[in-house]
Parts: sequence; C-alpha cells; structure tokens
Amino acid sequence: MKRSSKPSKKGAGDGVGYKNNEEVRIDWEMRPGGMLVQKRGSGSSGGGSMIKIKVSHGSYHHDITAPSQSTFGDLKRVLVHETGLEPKEQRLLFRGKEKDDVECLHIAGVTNASKVILVEDPASKERKLEEMRRNQYILKAYEAVAKVRVDVDNLSEKVIALAKTVKKGSKVEDKEFNVLTELLMVQLLKLDAIQAEGEAKVQRRIEVRRVQSFVDALDNLKARNANPFASGRNAMSASTTWEKFDSGVGSLTAPIPSPNTSTKITQDWELFD
Repeated sequence: MKRSSKPSKKGAGDGVGYKNNEEVRIDWEMRPGGMLVQKRGSGSSGGGSMIKIKVSHGSYHHDITAPSQSTFGDLKRVLVHETGLEPKEQRLLFRGKEKDDVECLHIAGVTNASKVILVEDPASKERKLEEMRRNQYILKAYEAVAKVRVDVDNLSEKVIALAKTVKKGSKVEDKEFNVLTELLMVQLLKLDAIQAEGEAKVQRRIEVRRVQSFVDALDNLKARNANPFASGRNAMSASTTWEKFDSGVGSLTAPIPSPNTSTKITQDWELFD
C-alpha cells in the first residue's frame, strides 16, 4: 500500500511520496492564500530536470523547455516572448482543465512531451478588438481632416491672389469674394460632420480656426475693395452741422435780415405815467 504524500493541514512541512515504487521525500510550502504547494527545487528524483512541453495556441504550436517543477505562471511568462500575450491575457488548459498560476507542472502531471493548450482571455481579446476599432475610427477621422486641409490649401491660394489684387488698387467684383466665402463655408460644414477623438479632434479644431481666419480676411478685403481710398484701418469722418432757428436762439450767429425787410425809424415817444 502506498503512503500518502499529502502534508498536515497545519502548515508547511515534509512529506513522503512514491514514484516508480521508490520513496521520494517532498518539501511543502505555504503560498499566499493558504494554498499548500511543493517547494521548488524539491521532490522527485528528477529534481530540476528540464522537460519539453508542446503548447498549442490556435493554429500555432510552440515547443517550450522548462524545469519540471516550475509553475504554470512561470510557463506563462516564457510564453510572453513566443505569443506576445501578457500573463494576465493567457489561460492555460491541461487535460481539459484551466490551471492556476501557482500550480506546479509536475504535480499537475505535466511530463516530457505533454501538450498544454493556450487560449487568450476573452475579456482581453474583446479589449484588443475594441482598441483596433477605435484606432480605425481615429485613422478615418485623420484622413477626412487631411482631405479638407488639401481643399482649404487650394482656396487659400485664391484668397492670397485676391489680396494682392486689392492691395494694388484694382477693382474686384463682389461676387468673387462671395463665391470664395461660400466655398470656405462648405469646408466648415465638412469639418463639423467629422466625428473625431483625441489628436484627430485637435487637428480638426486647428483646421476650423484656419478656415475662419480666411473668411474674416475675405470680409476685410471686400470692405477695402468697396472703399479703395480707405487705409487698413476703418476711417471715420466727422462733420459738425448747426441747426438754425427762426428766432436765432440756439444759433451761434444771428439770423441775417431779409433784403426785402425794411426798418422804419420814427421819433415818436411813448409816454408813461
């Protein structure tokens, strides 16, 4: 009859196990969470012998060499370099059951040429898919803003050409200013329709301000074109008019007598009591 190698529940200690009908001394240790596991570096006659494990990950297969007494957590850390998956993104299954990180390979029955299945954690996979969709969304917004930027560059050249013409004093028809303004407003509508986040949103805001600056420049050019004698600043002319009243009250000058009006001078005196 074989003796059990399971230690006392009171804590870590020594135990005796059997392998190939030979007695093997096993040292146990208490892991965080109260789980008893075999100490690394102790146990079977194989000691720290290396074993080759076949890890299946979808359509990929990885041959991993690891110490027989390492844990599934150790195996996950090795698989990071092979799969690009972080340990928390991995789930290791052996004989149809998922294994905890602290469980030792040899205790679970993993031997040389054993097969372990690796699957990506569903929650992690969903996060990656969501991030991929978000990156595609941002890229699409970038491309939309870039397309508007090209159109605005073409319109800006026409604004610059109009500015040179007005500066020379040449008369420009108002419809040229109006058409350019309308075309720029169309670009503003395009920018407003772009759903953007993060840096793409910043680029969209920069382009909106750029278009608005060209619209303002066209308004100033149109005003200057209407009044070519005005300087860059809005000139104001002030004039003072004086209101004349029939009686002369409120006027700075007395009313001029009408030429048809004659003044009759008499020497009649009025007597007072």
